[in-house]
Amino acid sequence: MEYSREALIEAVSGQMPDKRWKHTLGVMESAVKLAQRYGADPQRAETAAILHDVAKYWPVERMREIIEQNGLSAELLKYDKQLWHAEVGAYTAEHDYGIQDTEVLDAIRYHTSGRENMSLLERIVCLADYIEPGRDFPGVEEIRRLSKVSLEEGLIAGLDSTIGLLLEKRRIVFPLTVLARNDLVRTLEDKI
Repeated sequence: MEYSREALIEAVSGQMPDKRWKHTLGVMESAVKLAQRYGADPQRAETAAILHDVAKYWPVERMREIIEQNGLSAELLKYDKQLWHAEVGAYTAEHDYGIQDTEVLDAIRYHTSGRENMSLLERIVCLADYIEPGRDFPGVEEIRRLSKVSLEEGLIAGLDSTIGLLLEKRRIVFPLTVLARNDLVRTLEDKI
């Protein structure tokens, strides 16, 4: 059974600190605005945004268990634990909250990493996570500005920011993030 919007909000908000719920509200607002601007379904964007961080504050061992026991991306376990909540969140959205819309599930699954050939909805939720009003990091205003001009330009700037930070800290970059960025650059080049 799929939950109503109100039931989803109640269930998800109770699983995270107030600060993270405030972030989620910002992602919901940003996702709806981006969907309206770029021609996606605002309701689907909002649903994905509500659930995008549902597993963010779950214990790492619980997330590992869900990934291992349900045939989810075992490759993910080789990378930063901060990525795990997206895969587990998509699984949870489907199995605990009845979400059957594969585009919504993929928007949740790839909101932290991106991937090649991202759907419009995936791009919107990923970008909304970068630009929501509560975000405050170097370069966020430029990402916000670009997001009003081009979904792809905004998302490339966001991914560049993430990749740059990881490189600066000498951290491993998740391959899907690099592939997502390169694919978006190619998309823009093809438009020229």
